[in-house]
Amino acid sequence: MALVQVIRNGLSAVSLVVAVSCFGAALTPSLMPRDPLVQAALAAVAASLGYEIGMLVRSLWRYLEIPDFKGAMVWIWWALALAMSAGILIYSLSKAASWQNATRAAVDLPPLDTAAPVYIFAVGGLIFLGLWIFFRIAGVIRRFVARQLDRVLPRKVGIVLSVALVGWLFWALIDGALVRSAFRAADASFEAADILIEPDVAQPQDPLKTGSASSLVKWHEMGRWGRHFVATAPTIEEISEFQSGPVQEPVRVYVGRRSADTAEERAKLALEELIRVGGFDRSTLVVMVPVGTGWMDPGAHDTLDFMLSGDVATVSVQYSYLTSVLSLLAHPDYGVEQSRKLFDMVYDYWTELPKDTRPEFYVHGLSQGAFNSQATLPLFDMLGDPIQGAMWAGSPFFSRYWSEVRDHRNPGSPAWRPTFGNGSLVRVMDQYGGLDGDFRPWGPIRSVFLNYGSDPIVNFTFDSSVRPPAWLNQPRAPDVSEKLSWFPVVTMLQLALDSMFALDVPRFGHYYVAPDYIDAWAAVVEPEGWSPQRAEELKDIFSRRGPAF
Repeated sequence: MALVQVIRNGLSAVSLVVAVSCFGAALTPSLMPRDPLVQAALAAVAASLGYEIGMLVRSLWRYLEIPDFKGAMVWIWWALALAMSAGILIYSLSKAASWQNATRAAVDLPPLDTAAPVYIFAVGGLIFLGLWIFFRIAGVIRRFVARQLDRVLPRKVGIVLSVALVGWLFWALIDGALVRSAFRAADASFEAADILIEPDVAQPQDPLKTGSASSLVKWHEMGRWGRHFVATAPTIEEISEFQSGPVQEPVRVYVGRRSADTAEERAKLALEELIRVGGFDRSTLVVMVPVGTGWMDPGAHDTLDFMLSGDVATVSVQYSYLTSVLSLLAHPDYGVEQSRKLFDMVYDYWTELPKDTRPEFYVHGLSQGAFNSQATLPLFDMLGDPIQGAMWAGSPFFSRYWSEVRDHRNPGSPAWRPTFGNGSLVRVMDQYGGLDGDFRPWGPIRSVFLNYGSDPIVNFTFDSSVRPPAWLNQPRAPDVSEKLSWFPVVTMLQLALDSMFALDVPRFGHYYVAPDYIDAWAAVVEPEGWSPQRAEELKDIFSRRGPAF
């Protein structure tokens, strides 16, 4: 009898209609294409949240002691709810393929013959059932706690307090027993992968290269991506394919997380190594902030080396073994602290050099690297002796300067490619352009944001759960489907899930490619003799080299 009562208490006609509506909304077009399993999981989570919101409304209704349906009206209402739910479900599943194809068309992928509606319904239904049982168990525990509190507190106070206590209990269990253990396991796993030395990545023999026997930075402590960054730098022969004049091998300095115990020590080591290998003798110096694992996109640094005939010194320091998302969740301060220490250390040394002989100074970051770089770039403190510029790609929605540009853009400019001020300091581009416009000439500092309109990591906002995001306004980015619609809560869930699959399609989402880096860097550093023809020649070279990953 107790089980029957629990099931009866967990059934609600209103909640069913809301849940099915959320299920259907989750199948509508989004920013990134999804396979049926992912579609089913998202739809189930959206339906579960919709159902529990309906249950919350019903509980509030009863808490306020407002009369409910009785007698025959209950059965009539249930019949209507079932009919509505069936209609919504059938319509949504029948449209799933066309909705998915609208997303695929926006990112230049071929259409699907079917979106596997039966599979989505079956798998989504099972996931929803599991979540429904979880919430019912939570409800049983909540009512048990409330009954205990009824002995010492007024009933309504006990209800509110029981919700808070049970919510805290589940969060403590999830955060303590699951999340923290998962982070520890992930950190150990990624660190083990970082230590592994691939046999095809050879240690440099040149004493003026980082990681060599003469280097201040030990090869085995540089980390997997640090070793790859240094060992795969473009050679003089490769760069000579594009440049006809004098060519140099680029200088690359990378300090791994295991190279020193603290962020300040790692930054100091990076500066000392940069001085040792002659980084400040080059014409261009770049402080590059990696993503969480320490990886940096070759499409960004290799292209710059080609453009400037190898007369470039790039320095970077690893701050985490985890991926960007896990790194932000586990220890968000690590990246910011390391980025600040590195920039300050290099900048302070750079300002002491003669202005007529020191290199031009730039900063760069992709994704979390862009966020960390923007969070630590002391714009006001360096106005007396400014660096020459910055190029940031795929800036996460919460990045310091990107959010300022987006939220205070010029009236009439779109949120996905905004114009800011007179364009003499900041310009925003995507794969379709954006650098040309009614701008004033560049000032002493040039900042370029490279963001794709279909990038969910750039576009995500928490308030998209309650209001349509500005990038959905007309005109939309070319890589965002006109069929994409806003739904409360569901759209936020779609964007969050899209962020997990944003690296699936080159030149869309969060997958930035070399040809677009070339245009961004050209605007920032303005190489001598640069032209659209030269840009196309370099893009052709990197198209033949293939994607970065």
